[in-house]
Amino acid sequence: MIGTSQRRCKTTWCSWAFVALAVAITLAASSSSAADYKAALLLPGSINDQSWNADGYAGLTKIKELGFETAYTENVDAADHVDAMRDYARRGFNIIIGHSGRFLTAEERVGAEFPNVQFITAAGSAGFGKNVSSIDFNNRHFACLIGYLAAKMSKTGKIGGVYGLEGLPTTIDHVGSFRICAKKARPNIQVTVLYISDMEDAASAKEAAFSLIAAGADVVAGQLNAAQTGLIQAAKEKNVFVTGRSYGQTAISPENVLTNIIEKWPEMYAAAAEDVKAGKLSGAFRVYGLDTPDATGAALGYLPDVPYNKAVPASVIAELDDVKQQIASGAIKIEPTREDARGGR
Repeated sequence: MIGTSQRRCKTTWCSWAFVALAVAITLAASSSSAADYKAALLLPGSINDQSWNADGYAGLTKIKELGFETAYTENVDAADHVDAMRDYARRGFNIIIGHSGRFLTAEERVGAEFPNVQFITAAGSAGFGKNVSSIDFNNRHFACLIGYLAAKMSKTGKIGGVYGLEGLPTTIDHVGSFRICAKKARPNIQVTVLYISDMEDAASAKEAAFSLIAAGADVVAGQLNAAQTGLIQAAKEKNVFVTGRSYGQTAISPENVLTNIIEKWPEMYAAAAEDVKAGKLSGAFRVYGLDTPDATGAALGYLPDVPYNKAVPASVIAELDDVKQQIASGAIKIEPTREDARGGR
């Protein structure tokens, strides 16, 4: 009996040993599978800017939820773009994202060296080869809505915008569309655009906004990174309307912020990450907008599920909804030129 009991104990122990071994193998395989997918993000500024860079980081967080190991580098200077990308590629990252159109040149260069890595430029203007893609929301669509709203909300007949990266294709699209659609809303509206040299310099943006306000602008817009908070602060101090880039900017001055362009980088980056997991690399330029209803790339939002400040009249909202529908259907086509995006009036 004793011998039989010992044999049963050994048999039971063996069964549990096999189960433990199977679980270990499964976990190891799962860990290996997760480690097979790695995504890195390069940012021109800080993830705490409540604007562009924070949106990029939110996109990386979404990719992490898909099972990717993730890493990021903030405040990457132009001189370091190539080396930073090469470093991540050599470390086995499958996706390398440059969260600004300024990264495109470096991605074209490094992408050719690492043909099995998916390089993505946010707000780029073109794809390159088979593995360097650009993704963006349609600046023309959403800047048009901001320009239309600003013109309709102005009492002085003067509005202004503060921007950076003068001459970049996406900047031309954004600033030019802002001006075109403001004129569409009110042909006699005076639109003044100022460019600053640093998208992260809130003090410089604030001074530019003060200059516009002193000249009579009572609505100020912009598309900056950390510097966007300078516009919000200037509007708050001078009690004029302003548009932002995040719900956090609404919180800075809820009475003055009319709406924000909420960019859906998590949605856009997740779609690209799923393609990489499926073994698909892309060299395409993909733009999401009002005419791509499955994924619009952005939306106007004052708060979650609240598109506009209560100060915006229902009649203006109805006009904006009509403009949206016409853009989506192709009835309104916006084709800005460099002249439309000029600085000054």
